[in-house]
Amino acid sequence: MIPESMIQLYHWFLARFAALIYRYPSRELIVIGVTGTNGKSTTVQFIGQLLESLGERVGWTTTASFKVAENEWVNDKKMTMLGRFQTQKLLREMVDAGCRYAIVETSSQGIAQSRHVGIDYDVAVFTNLTPEHIEAHGGFEPYKQAKGKLFSSLNRFVVKKINGKEIKKIAVANLDDPYAHYFLSLGGEMKTGFGLISNNGTDINTAPVIPERFDLSGACTTLELQGLTIHLKTIGRFNVLNVLAAMTTVHALGYSWEDVQTAAEALEGVPGRLERIDEGQPFTVIVDYAYEPAALSAVYEALEFIEHKRLIHITGSAGGGRDVARRRILGEMAAEHDDIVIVANEDPYDEDPMQIIHEVADAALRAGKQDGVNLFRILDRQEAIEKATQIARPGDLVLITGKGSEPVMAVANGQKIPWDDRAAVRKALRH
Repeated sequence: MIPESMIQLYHWFLARFAALIYRYPSRELIVIGVTGTNGKSTTVQFIGQLLESLGERVGWTTTASFKVAENEWVNDKKMTMLGRFQTQKLLREMVDAGCRYAIVETSSQGIAQSRHVGIDYDVAVFTNLTPEHIEAHGGFEPYKQAKGKLFSSLNRFVVKKINGKEIKKIAVANLDDPYAHYFLSLGGEMKTGFGLISNNGTDINTAPVIPERFDLSGACTTLELQGLTIHLKTIGRFNVLNVLAAMTTVHALGYSWEDVQTAAEALEGVPGRLERIDEGQPFTVIVDYAYEPAALSAVYEALEFIEHKRLIHITGSAGGGRDVARRRILGEMAAEHDDIVIVANEDPYDEDPMQIIHEVADAALRAGKQDGVNLFRILDRQEAIEKATQIARPGDLVLITGKGSEPVMAVANGQKIPWDDRAAVRKALRH
């Protein structure tokens, strides 16, 4: 058996070699890394949208999509961070396309496998931390420390000069999160933070970005921030934090609050994140990526601002040994919040999909739901979506979580079959 230390060394040398092969492209870019449990993809794309509105050329890599200047395409790899050679190749393409900024969603699993090595980060952004994916890391503390390596990497590189301008090393953290202090303590010349409720600015050397007032509604969000009134199209407390993360980051890069305000008001929602599907039906349908308890809890909170009668929810859980304990919790949450629960296939990998469905549904059953009355177990996801749209009445809300805009479903033997929740909903609504 190969020692773990040798495996780690192999990953490290491979990452270094990949950077060498592609001529260290990150040295020619301002690289922003975003880490955390939830909100990474949305924050990356919000930062990218803001910078583009301000006239910059950008590229990004996220769970949802890849972008190089004007060219954007869907991530169908079922990986947040690509392999070392693929990532360095993308960064080189960004340089060649004239991008100034690269925004990289940086996962704990990617860091654990040294996929971040060879990327010269200038900015590290922390969204939040909850006990997710900890089985793969051997516990919460190693999980936290893996993410922390993004921030400590800021101290390992010399300050870049791009177009004759020195680029500061910047650490940005969600001050509402109890682990903000840990991440801010690890690195960065400039430390800044954002939040909705926290006054914890002791770890930063700039004024905390906290709205004087905010108003959440089902249609939009209004912030009173830095003496400005900002109207956002996005809804939900968690999305407001994602926007604040993006605004704080872009302001720290040197843009005025007035310019950031104008760009923020033009922000569009991210596909598969609280995305409404409208085919003229008399009820609301929302597709969201939330697949773990903390993210789902945030979605439920956002839905409180959307007027609806019954909540019909299609839920499930992934296979492949991914945080098996969450299945019970998801079932219990569905029983508590949903009027009708439909448990369906999601991403079974090599596990028996019906067994996963039963684990989630049995938890909902124990929490008070009744099979065949307000609890349904449906293996075929298309059939589950059709069931939800058929039983929905005017004024109801159909929520479909777990996959968002993902274009594939991961099944047995490493196969990925084409799948899109949004297309499946449109097909059901058009019948």
